[in-house]
Amino acid sequence: MLTHPIIEKVMEENKSVINADFNRYRNHVYRVFNLCLKLDNTVENIDKYAIAAVFHDLGIWTHHTFDYLHPSVALANEYLLRINRVDWQEEITLMIDMHHKINRYTGHYENTVETFRQADWIDVTQGALHFNLSKAVINEIKALFPNLGFHAFLLKQSSLNFLKHPFNPLPMFKR
Repeated sequence: MLTHPIIEKVMEENKSVINADFNRYRNHVYRVFNLCLKLDNTVENIDKYAIAAVFHDLGIWTHHTFDYLHPSVALANEYLLRINRVDWQEEITLMIDMHHKINRYTGHYENTVETFRQADWIDVTQGALHFNLSKAVINEIKALFPNLGFHAFLLKQSSLNFLKHPFNPLPMFKR
């Protein structure tokens, strides 16, 4: 699949907000999206993965916070309302809200939510966690959508958030 029109449109709509981080976030979005498609090739889920991918961290920039899950979910739900896909709100909400869950997700929409969680973990750990995807597949996606300092950006944001909120430095993580 590589690129997707939903991702392109939403990224372009938020280009001025994401600003200097635009290309590094865009590439992260595309790495996660393409990893989802490698983990689950169900055609009906492609647009869902695109929407979840493009919105999942967007609240970092739109709401200037590292506690970004709720703002990201709200942005996704506004978008789903705009495109007349409110029937996807619960599933996309879970995909975004559970993408940093430390252990396996079980529950409603388990396939898409767990696939999305795994794809993000593969990217965030730069393939150290691979959920049975081959290193060759992961490296191919990384070559197409290079890091461009995204992981350094995350480390910096984590450090800054630790200084502001030492008792809750990583609010996005769930058990």
